Amino acid sequence: MSPDTEPTSADSADNPVGGAQGLSVLERRRIEAGVLGPMLNAFRDRFGEEETREAAREVITEIARAQGAEMAKFLGGDDLETFAANKDPWRKGGALDVEELERNGAAYSFNVTRCGYADMYRKMGYGDLGDIFSCTRDFEFSKGFNPRIKLTRTQTIMQGAAFCDFRYTLEEEGAED
Repeated sequence: MSPDTEPTSADSADNPVGGAQGLSVLERRRIEAGVLGPMLNAFRDRFGEEETREAAREVITEIARAQGAEMAKFLGGDDLETFAANKDPWRKGGALDVEELERNGAAYSFNVTRCGYADMYRKMGYGDLGDIFSCTRDFEFSKGFNPRIKLTRTQTIMQGAAFCDFRYTLEEEGAED
């Protein structure tokens, strides 16, 4: 990078995840849910709950992993600090209230105390699909960003908890799954 080049940020309009047409991630999810919600409900009526959810989760998993890999490439790094420093697109427009607990090269921990995504899906009538539309992505995006970044989460607002507990860690090189 030359001295005249600004460092790339996830908040940039060129960001493959959060910058499309200047939309926030929350707004993108609202548009996606407006299309996918009715479609998944129709599939559920025709093919059953389990098959529909499984297929939707598989597709969202692939998309999220690809977006994570694109983000790492876009940012020019896949370490945990780069990951943690570039979470603003998901928070844009007050989408999340976050209490950061720990942030270093080996761990990034925070609680989400208010989730605009959960609120939005419920208001749209898709509270039962919000975990697929958004929560699943959290695990898969980090895997795409760097397969050594592991997320542990025991509860979510989407599931009715008071807060979401995000605990990211960076596994040592050569660690097995």
